[in-house]
Amino acid sequence: MIGFVLRRLLQAIPTLFVVVTLSFFLIRLAPGGPFDLERPLPPAAMANLARVYGLDQPLVVQYGRYLAALLTGDFGPSFSFRDLTVAELFARGLPVSITLGALALGLALVLGIGLGALAAFRRGGAIDRLVGLTAGLTLAVPTFVVAPLLQIVFGLSLRWLPVGSWEGGAPAHLVLPVVTLALPQVGALARLTRASLAEVLAAQPVRTQRAMGLPPHRIARHALRGALLPVVAILGPTAASLLTGSVLVETIFGLPGIGRYFIDGALNRDYTLVMGTVVLVALFVIVLNIVADLLSGLIDPRLRISR
Repeated sequence: MIGFVLRRLLQAIPTLFVVVTLSFFLIRLAPGGPFDLERPLPPAAMANLARVYGLDQPLVVQYGRYLAALLTGDFGPSFSFRDLTVAELFARGLPVSITLGALALGLALVLGIGLGALAAFRRGGAIDRLVGLTAGLTLAVPTFVVAPLLQIVFGLSLRWLPVGSWEGGAPAHLVLPVVTLALPQVGALARLTRASLAEVLAAQPVRTQRAMGLPPHRIARHALRGALLPVVAILGPTAASLLTGSVLVETIFGLPGIGRYFIDGALNRDYTLVMGTVVLVALFVIVLNIVADLLSGLIDPRLRISR
């Protein structure tokens, strides 16, 4: 298992290198700069800032210096938050984003797998059709529509939950963002679980178990274990999409996570902040995919042998 993890990490290095390289040069193509203000600074001040932050050097030199700093874990200073480094901003925002993403992932797994299994065991019935309709709606309605609707209904009309911010880290402020972030994944996981479990239930081994008179709960347990393999396989991309999807959700609900910092950095041409966010998300995607592969091996030992 350790060898597998090491191989995957080594394979991920070229991917991470390409992501960093493309992001570094693409962000420089965007019009404007980190020190462009509504009232332009004097040329002498602009030249001094460029010199301090190394922006007066050729682009290739800047790229080399950034890679060298990145290898030591230094994401550089923030251009828009002048008194803070990118690492310090991540130290503030990452706990919020991880909490939001972890809760959304847990909710999506519980509801998605539960609804999908329920639909599979009640194939063709009213419950199956209702789950299919619900899953379709959660996938069809975009997040930027769901979030305001939840704010209007549960925040402004019913006044059950706060519509935004995260004052003192109160759990109530996370309810609507977590639900908003989890809903699309609930629909996707419910559909996948339903299709996978229906296929397993129709397979010859399950029919044999029924013919042998095994109790329904034992048959369901074995069938569900086999049906979870496709779900686990997409666990990495699902978790990564929750992390990247939190960019919009954190902005709408005013949460101080890395997604909100990313938006501010992109609008203000904060090169180092945007680059740091891209690198962090790429690392999360790589690690989560490795974890998903390890979980697949635990469910099906044949996958461990094939590695």
